[in-house]
Amino acid sequence: MGRWAIALHGGAGDISRNMTAERKKVTDQALHECLQIGVSALENSASAVDVVEKVVRALEANKIFNAGYGSVLTTKGTVEMEACIMDGLLKECGAVSGISTVVHPISLARLVMEKTPHVYLAFDGAEAFAREQGVKTVNNEYFITVENKERLENARLANSVEVGFTSFASPPAATLLKAEFETVGCVAVDMYGNCAAATSTGGLVNKMVGRIGDTPLVGAGTYANNLCAISATGRGEELIKETVAREVAAVMEYKEVGLVEAVDYVIHKRLRKTTGGLVAVSSTGDVAMAFNTTGMFRACAKEGGPREIGIWH
Repeated sequence: MGRWAIALHGGAGDISRNMTAERKKVTDQALHECLQIGVSALENSASAVDVVEKVVRALEANKIFNAGYGSVLTTKGTVEMEACIMDGLLKECGAVSGISTVVHPISLARLVMEKTPHVYLAFDGAEAFAREQGVKTVNNEYFITVENKERLENARLANSVEVGFTSFASPPAATLLKAEFETVGCVAVDMYGNCAAATSTGGLVNKMVGRIGDTPLVGAGTYANNLCAISATGRGEELIKETVAREVAAVMEYKEVGLVEAVDYVIHKRLRKTTGGLVAVSSTGDVAMAFNTTGMFRACAKEGGPREIGIWH
């Protein structure tokens, strides 16, 4: 048996160091609580896939993050959530997009993995499957919070789609907003050396209806195999182009290097600057958390090692 390890993120992006003390305190506390959920599960011999689902459900339930209850709004003021989960043991995976009523999209993604012959369900088909499976659903107004109504209005005024340090807007509007990628994700390796990854998001503020990002795409935002597990966050369109999550695993496999070196190579040499970041664990219990943006909400722990919670470099 090996040593367990876990890492989670609440998104990477242009996170201002001028964050209020209260906001930082609340964020740190949320990261700590979610990390503790994962650590407790691993200490009680839970499987990696159970752990990552449990942690992401907790992140989805916290409205300060852009997933589940806190999901940001499309250009039409609606919610379209995405999620993906992958069990590295057999490379089984499930993903969903266009979710508007499911309280925990990550659990629906797991049901796709375990209860269907498919990998990916979206929009009406995914919603119908959720009803068939009896998962918890609510009126979509549940997800439309006051905070995210304000974010959408600000984005509309700036003619902006929040995608990072720059935005899809014409100057001077582009200077009005600083986006924070608050996709959430968790990776874990259990005591048996099995890896798993889970990622969930509401997408981009003011995104086009029907837009799909990297989160539900296996190999882009989420990936796990017998070597490692990765959950990415950032400018989805760029992460898709670079198949970031799979790239980490490929570098480990084909260059025969460790997790930390592979992650550093992908984030700082393959990925465009100011694009995003990721958290990763290896089957041997290593942890890596890297980003090329201003910051990334993150936390990690290893059996017998210290815990880490951070935002900036």
